[in-house]
Amino acid sequence: MESYELEPRYSTNEIPGKCIKCLGEQELNGCLMQLLREEGINKAVQEKYEALATFLQSPESKQLRDKSEKYLAEGKKVTVTIGSKDGKPVYGLKIE
Repeated sequence: MESYELEPRYSTNEIPGKCIKCLGEQELNGCLMQLLREEGINKAVQEKYEALATFLQSPESKQLRDKSEKYLAEGKKVTVTIGSKDGKPVYGLKIE
């Protein structure tokens, strides 16, 4: 399975931002719509959907959301990676 990235943004008066949860739900809905529109099975979209759904239901998503919001408030760029290793979900946080 490939890894997926979510890049949350901090909201300002000029630019609306989205937290990890909102981005994950938006991506999840996009995958669902794509799966419903297409005929046949799109394995890549199905894997992404399953990875996002697992992430959003995991306790780690709340922890990563809290950490990312802290770094975003400090003006840093944050990227959350969602992947798997040996069949188990793996989540990461990159801060720039």
